[in-house]
Parts: sequence; structure tokens; C-alpha cells
Amino acid sequence: MKNVQSSIQEKLENLSPVHTDVINESFMHNVPEGSETHFKVTVVTEQFRGKMQVARHRMVNALLADEIAGPVHALSLHTMTPDEWFEKGGRVPDSPECRGGKRGGDSKRPPNGNTR
Repeated sequence: MKNVQSSIQEKLENLSPVHTDVINESFMHNVPEGSETHFKVTVVTEQFRGKMQVARHRMVNALLADEIAGPVHALSLHTMTPDEWFEKGGRVPDSPECRGGKRGGDSKRPPNGNTR
């Protein structure tokens, strides 16, 4: 059985990307060890030229519909054209810390679940 990360990477090839990066960030969250539930995905392709971010995200979401409907709980998308990628120096922002409960119960959320 193919792992989720490999499946995502393979499906993104349909966009003829010049760059992709699929990072399993599940370890940053309160999930069992070895989980594949939280991903940070960077896709750089000419197919995004002239499209707004929401249209780009819809393209990726359509390709990953099975993963989103199944094992993937969270998907952080960074979608760019090659020019945008170059302008950003080939970098994307770091992911924020998990706000829903980190490993070991050291969540920043108060015990009653309110966000203050």
C-alpha cells in the first residue's frame, strides 16, 4: 500500500510542476506516531498563471480529493507560478505551531476549550 505522502506527490505531477514539496507535518500534532494526517504542500507550475489563489487551491484539492476525504486532516497549500517562486526566493512560510493540542498535552488552549 502506497503511503499518503507518496500518493500526494504522484498526483501533483498532473500539474506538470517545476517544483513540488510535500512535507508530512503530522509529528507536530497530537496524533499517533507515524500518522500521515497533516501536510504542507508547495506546488510551482505554469498552470497557475493568471489564476487567483482560490482557483489554484481548487485545482490541487480536486487532484487530492481521495486523500482529503480520507486520511488527510489538514493541508497547507502554497501554490505559485515559477515567477512568484523566484520572487520569494524559493521559500514558503514556516508552519505555525499546532493550536489544537500538541503532543504531551501542552496545548496553548485553556482546559475549558475556549480560545480567550
